[in-house]
Parts: sequence; C-alpha cells; structure tokens
Amino acid sequence: MIKKLFNLFLKHYLEIPQKEAKIVSLGGGTGLSTLLSGLKNYFQDITAIVTMADEGGSTGRLRRTLGVPAVGDLRNSLSALSQSEPAMQKLLHYRFGGDRYGDDQALGGHNLGNLILVALADIYGDFNKGLEAASKILNISGKVLPSTAANVRIWAETDDGQRVVGEENIDLGKYDGRRSIKKLHLLPKNAKGFPPSIKAISQAGVITAGPGDLYTSIMPNLLIEDIKVAIAKAKAKKILIVNIANKPFETPKYKASQYLEAIKNHCGGILFDTVIVNNNFQPKIPKNLDYQFVEIDRKNLKKNRNLTIIEADVINFKNPLHHDPEKLAREIVRLI
Repeated sequence: MIKKLFNLFLKHYLEIPQKEAKIVSLGGGTGLSTLLSGLKNYFQDITAIVTMADEGGSTGRLRRTLGVPAVGDLRNSLSALSQSEPAMQKLLHYRFGGDRYGDDQALGGHNLGNLILVALADIYGDFNKGLEAASKILNISGKVLPSTAANVRIWAETDDGQRVVGEENIDLGKYDGRRSIKKLHLLPKNAKGFPPSIKAISQAGVITAGPGDLYTSIMPNLLIEDIKVAIAKAKAKKILIVNIANKPFETPKYKASQYLEAIKNHCGGILFDTVIVNNNFQPKIPKNLDYQFVEIDRKNLKKNRNLTIIEADVINFKNPLHHDPEKLAREIVRLI
C-alpha cells in the first residue's frame, strides 16, 4: 500500500504522468514480470509477448500430460500487470506441496495459477479465449499474449558440439561438457508468430526485450521469423535490457557486448537501437551462487554505430541478481 501511494505521489505531484506510448515487451520468466510490474505504474497500453518454449517444473508437466501450451510465464506476466486484490495474487502463485519436478500425473508441486489457466482454456474451448478471460478476472492493465500458438521447443548446440534439447535442460545446465551455447534453434523452425502479437509489434511506440535469460527467455521469441521481421520493420524505439548478472549455464562470463553479438548472430542484425546496462556493482552476490555481474565493455559496445548505450543504476539491492522494477521503469520513461 505504501509503495502504491508513493507511486501515485510521483506521477501526480512530481510530473511523471502515465505515458501515452504503446509499449510491447518481449521475454519470459522473472525478468519480464519484473519489468512489467514497474512499467504498469507509468504506462496504460502495455502488451507482454511471452515465450512459449518453457517446459520446466509445473509448466513442463502440464505440457506433457495435457498437451497444453506453456502457461507458467504467461501466469507471471498476468500477475505482474494485475490490479486485482492481494489474495488473488497469492492464489496465482500458490504451489501445492511436493516436488515441482515430480511425477507428471501428481498434483503435488503444481502451481495453482497454471491450473487455473488450463481450466479456463478448457471452459472456453480455446486457449487464447481462456487467456482473455483470465486477463479480465485479474483486471490487468494491458495485454498478455503468447509469441506463437505453435507447440514450440528449443535446442542448443554447445561450443563443444553437443546437442541439448529442451528449455529445462538448457536452463538448468543438465548436460556434461562445456556449458557454453554456440547456437540456439527453434522446433519447429518455421513456427509462426501469434497474429495479435505481430500486430502489437507493428503498432508499438516502444519495444523492449529482456531482462531475462538470454537463450531461454528472450531468444525463443526472436527466433520466430515473423516476430523478428516485425521488430526490424517497426518504427518504434527498440530497447534491449541486458541482465544484471550472468547465468552460469547460459551466458558464463558474458560481457554486455556479447548479448548484442548473440542476437546479431541469431537474427542477422542487432534489431535494437538502445541498450540499458546496469552500472552499480556495489551489492554483493551471495558467495554460494555462481553468478557474476555483467561487465560493461564500452570499447566493444561503441563499435555498434547508431546504438545508444544507457548506463544506469537499475539493480535491486535486496536481490542483486535482478533489476529493480521502479528503477528500470524510470529509465524507460526517460527514453521516451
């Protein structure tokens, strides 16, 4: 409640009103939901375009058991944009006791919000109609859309020639050898973008990608050909948000410029005109976590002409692996 009152004070008394721009944010997981929870304090017209390659935990079990699309990242985005009561938020995130990676047929470990989305899809006889119903129930400030209606998976080719299939295996480093990704691939490779998502990108005033795991949250969206083309053609401001810290199983010791290079190598171009990188490295990452802050290699970044580089303190002091949603949202407001 105090945070909401503070945000209202900022918007109405410090002349930071809600913006008119159409915002489209691509990604998945914690990174996307963190961004959305900050943006909703400043923008009314927000569309989250969510990766559908997730197959870990409760989401993966539901995909295998019921053949439904990936619901976990959609749920996180719905929750982040929701204006509903706190009790509803708790319901969305409630997890039944048990192993989230347990038996596919068991209830234990499942997330209730995931089950609600599956139930709504069944009630309405259509997954996307169920998603629309969930948006109304949760009173979200914006839209949450899948990047594709196809049943997609990802696989990675590593630097030492391994083929690692599945988002969960890539995400958790469930393979031997060098945990460094050379190339990411989409299955099926010709998966089509969800038409309303393509339309939203084409009409956007601002497009963001990230923060989030580069190869399991961000890149699966960009590998969809018509999404990539729509971003390239869009006249919007296009912002890449680089992670605070590197994930050991995906981007070990990556510098900021390597995030751009990875997108360039996969998409045939950088796609974005602005990059936001964190420049506050004072908080301490817990020693038991094998994470490192992303280094700002300015010399390499400046090789990308016509690229605006924004260095800013956007770190969350309480959780130094993640962005602070308010700090990040304010940086985006300043860019518009």
